[in-house]
Amino acid sequence: MGFTERLRSGTRTVGYWVVCDNPVATERIAMAGYDYVCLDAQHGLIEYRGLLAGITAIDAAGAGTAALVRVQANDQFWIGQALDAGARGIIVPMVDTVPEAEAAVAACRFPPAGRRSNGALRAGLRIGPAPTQANAEIACVVMIETAGGLRHAAEIASVPGVDALYVGPSDLRLALGGATPTDPALDAEFDAALATTLNAAKRSGKVVGIHCPDGPTAARRLADGFNFVSVANDLAHLEQTAKNHLAHALDQSH
Repeated sequence: MGFTERLRSGTRTVGYWVVCDNPVATERIAMAGYDYVCLDAQHGLIEYRGLLAGITAIDAAGAGTAALVRVQANDQFWIGQALDAGARGIIVPMVDTVPEAEAAVAACRFPPAGRRSNGALRAGLRIGPAPTQANAEIACVVMIETAGGLRHAAEIASVPGVDALYVGPSDLRLALGGATPTDPALDAEFDAALATTLNAAKRSGKVVGIHCPDGPTAARRLADGFNFVSVANDLAHLEQTAKNHLAHALDQSH
């Protein structure tokens, strides 16, 4: 069963988030056992050559890990470029309405199902090459992270071709009125928003994912009913590990 088929079926799926343009490190991460590695082109430090190298590194790991890309915006050019580079799934940020969800789907699918342009120089070697096969194997994931997206979550989930919803917790908490992306004063409202999103997806038979700061949070979200989770990011873990080792070294020096 391929990645997108597993995702659509609701199989528990755990991924990792990459924000650094470091293909060698990305290859190592892809060998760690995650179901997918998502390269972040929206907030990450990765331009197109970095995306291409990162996706190639994930494929080279040979661990069966799928390469996903969170694109810069809900735009046909960015989505098509990431797919042409070989991404097996696209995470589309800031989707507020049904027309925006429909535009994301159309950008991910070749005609007659969508508007994706034919010219997948690398992806044709990895996915497809028949357009109908590529359409079946590409995951279109739309983010719920704004007041509008939350308000229209049920309608967005029902859009044909939307494979999954994905909660962006930082932006969603800010959209709910949080003073910071982790404002604990908004915990009750945030939990209610998560329940709304889960219920919206369930009514349409769709799956839901969420970004998580760490493994324990990811485990809790899976227990809450989320089907897939992404863990932290490489830059955060690099900093955390470096600080941890420094603290241990200083402790032992006294």
